[in-house]
Amino acid sequence: MTSTLFTGGGVFDGHRYRGAADVLVVDGRVAVVAAPGEVGAAPDVAVVDADGALLLPGFTDAHVHAVQGGLERIRCDLSEASTAAAYQRVVGDYALAHPEAAWVQGGGWAMSAFPGGTPTADLLDAVVPDRPVFLPNRDHHGAWVNSRALALAGIDEHTPDPADGRIERDAQGRPTGTLHEGAMHLVSRLLPPTHASEHDAALAEAQRYLHSVGVTGWQDAIVGAYAGMDDPGPAYVRAARAGTLTADVVGALWWDRERGLEQLPDLLALRAAYTTGRFRATSVKVMQDGVAENGTAAMLEPYLDRCGHPTSASGHSFVDPHVLRTAVPVLAAAGFQVHVHAIGDRGVREALDAFESLDEAGRSLRHHLAHLQVVHPDDVPRFAELGLTANMQTLWACLDEQMAELTIPFLGPERSAWQYPFGDLHRAGAALAAGSDWPVSTPDPLAALHVAVNRVERGADGPAGHEPFLPEQALPLEVALAAYTSGSAGLNGRHDAGRLAPGAVADLVLLDRDVCAGPVEEVGAAGVVGTWVAGEQVHGAT
Repeated sequence: MTSTLFTGGGVFDGHRYRGAADVLVVDGRVAVVAAPGEVGAAPDVAVVDADGALLLPGFTDAHVHAVQGGLERIRCDLSEASTAAAYQRVVGDYALAHPEAAWVQGGGWAMSAFPGGTPTADLLDAVVPDRPVFLPNRDHHGAWVNSRALALAGIDEHTPDPADGRIERDAQGRPTGTLHEGAMHLVSRLLPPTHASEHDAALAEAQRYLHSVGVTGWQDAIVGAYAGMDDPGPAYVRAARAGTLTADVVGALWWDRERGLEQLPDLLALRAAYTTGRFRATSVKVMQDGVAENGTAAMLEPYLDRCGHPTSASGHSFVDPHVLRTAVPVLAAAGFQVHVHAIGDRGVREALDAFESLDEAGRSLRHHLAHLQVVHPDDVPRFAELGLTANMQTLWACLDEQMAELTIPFLGPERSAWQYPFGDLHRAGAALAAGSDWPVSTPDPLAALHVAVNRVERGADGPAGHEPFLPEQALPLEVALAAYTSGSAGLNGRHDAGRLAPGAVADLVLLDRDVCAGPVEEVGAAGVVGTWVAGEQVHGAT
């Protein structure tokens, strides 16, 4: 029997802040949560001194692309750069260091680094003229390619836009180097296959990185082939069978938007084939719309042009709303949780409408809508009414350059005020979960929590400086912490995780300070000292 006593700090139990408390872990489970000094020391009990910091349940990321994030970290990783010149240097250096690579792959660039959010092929041609380059942006709704890639794909001024995407063009109609949504496939179909060993290395790196920021479980939001990315499911299965998957993971199987209910047998077969050990393929991911920055998020009213006039474009519903309303009850009846990407107010409404016919048993599966950038006020109370969870990516709810330059001008003032209404959703009784969408943005829960409670990035120096974005939508710290712990763990069906109570699994994270006892303006300054999964330390040196 192995025992560990965590003492000398504060405790957040997954629902509320308990102040100073001791936590005894025995054989991978929480045995006792008690007032300081009530648990007596014993020779066979290891002691971890929290030194005035905070112990809480391990974070569960309710929407992440871990293998994809890991691949970007071991390939041409642009996530740490922020300007066009810096991206060029990273790409050029990577190409020089990897002459054997037939393609330069990776990603992670920010749209705000380029005029209009659209980088051009000539910037890549200057540093990689001899090989094709394919680099998705941070949100993976667009890709930056060089001239060699365009030529190999046969993309020119005569190439039509696909129904679900757009080729960025100059005034003469010539492709400029940015491919939006379904247009990415015109190039990604040519990418060389990723070997299983590279997927395994990517998952190992992703798991190491996620544990380092206190994440002990997650829901992988796309398990399947999408936008040039191979299915990560087999990598999870190999890791689960080998015992190297230390995190608890739910996989959301990709709903092919080109097909309908005829794909249900395939989803059932994948669930049976993939579910093993710590990996369960029990959710289905539907991408209902795109993103606001490139005009593909589905809006009830048209986008505006740069002069503030309505355009003819209102975004894409990637899945026909009638098909979605038919599919959701069938998926629920088959025991699948449904996980919907919904960004625009029309996308959100179409998703909500699809869940209206579910009975109590169907609603018990913790279906959820992720992102929720623009939500019409009439739809806010429907989350609680329909038993749906709001899956929040709170890091995005701030006034950064992308928001100021690529979003607000094209939404207008009324819709801009409907963005990321997490406070309203909480006050209306919606269940909350939280995630990062890494590699779209950092997987660090503390960075996301900082924005959740302050509505501004820590150290922000963007167009509005430290001005909070719609501060009335900020969440209380306990509510935000609960969303990232018990809320997301419950979403993943782990009712014995995400909380510190006798019998709960000892998935734990120890911070370097007690964020509940300090000012909320300093939440993002905290760091992770140690992370434990089922009582075994997976990160840190404590």
